Amino acid sequence: MKNILEVKDLSLSLNGKEILKNINMEVWEGYVHAIVGPNGAGKSTFASAVMGLEGYRHFSGDIFFKGKDIGKLNIDERARMGITFGWQEPARYEGLLIKDFLKAAAVHKDDDFLIEQLEKVGLIPSDFLHRAVDKTLSGGERKKIELASILVMEPDLILLDEPDSGIDMETLTKIFKVIKEERKKKKTIILITHSLAVLKQADHAFMFCNGEILAKDTAKKIIPFYKNYCIPCVHKNIPDKEGVKLG
Repeated sequence: MKNILEVKDLSLSLNGKEILKNINMEVWEGYVHAIVGPNGAGKSTFASAVMGLEGYRHFSGDIFFKGKDIGKLNIDERARMGITFGWQEPARYEGLLIKDFLKAAAVHKDDDFLIEQLEKVGLIPSDFLHRAVDKTLSGGERKKIELASILVMEPDLILLDEPDSGIDMETLTKIFKVIKEERKKKKTIILITHSLAVLKQADHAFMFCNGEILAKDTAKKIIPFYKNYCIPCVHKNIPDKEGVKLG
């Protein structure tokens, strides 16, 4: 299997606290991966470091994308290489039309292409192209528009942070459908989640706790382990490593 992303000995501290501790990871191209774990496990911090967000580039270790060291690149440079990030809480842009928001990042600027992506996420283009990306949109509509903004970029690696956060089941079902469609197109997706429903969409999973990878395996093997071992865990981000066994 070909790796699209390789992370070697990644450690990162924020405000004097070590959040990530010697993370080593290989992400296979063309698969859906999940990074799963409780709140505070370091999942979103890891995704932010991979994307190159401001405040998350002072790590030690190495991040390689398509074999190239991207550790010193900013978010725009990484985006141009083919990495994109879907926020847990999508941003609002008061006064900016959805049409212009999508077109700004689109690899194809024609309206037909934008319409196609809105239809993929379950939005009626005529109802949304000329609306603003603002507080008049529901949580589900904002999630769908953000997903459309990712699709118009045609990225090679998609990071989705808590894709089920703040949305209804109908929207989540549509997001899951898009994930499956993108996988068929050989796109690589990393789902950042603590949800079993989201974890079930993945082929392969990494289980995080207290800034470390406790286990990595197929999602089918991680699911019962996470359900039975992590969800009822009484520790707060302190893994009982002696209990970590798969198979």
